[in-house]
Amino acid sequence: MAEKFSEEQIQAELINSPEWSEISGKIQRTFQFPDFKAAMAFVEGLAAYAERSQHHPDILIRYNKVTISVNTHDAGGITAKDFALAQEADKLSGTVAAA
Repeated sequence: MAEKFSEEQIQAELINSPEWSEISGKIQRTFQFPDFKAAMAFVEGLAAYAERSQHHPDILIRYNKVTISVNTHDAGGITAKDFALAQEADKLSGTVAAA
């Protein structure tokens, strides 16, 4: 099981993920894409990663904007698994935006 990060650890990790914020015990970012189709391609890619890693974020879709919120329920807070998912989402967003 992943270990819950302290507030200091979370803030240190957020330095490496500047587009992400800590909100209500989760890390969160909103991505914007050129259109709905690109937004859905991003969600599809992230869903595949989530299934492989067995770590599922909350996903809110608003046309071309996708908000990802994630924490590790089993650990009761934010862990390394959440930041790994954030990094994957960041990579995927660049791939989708370039397509």
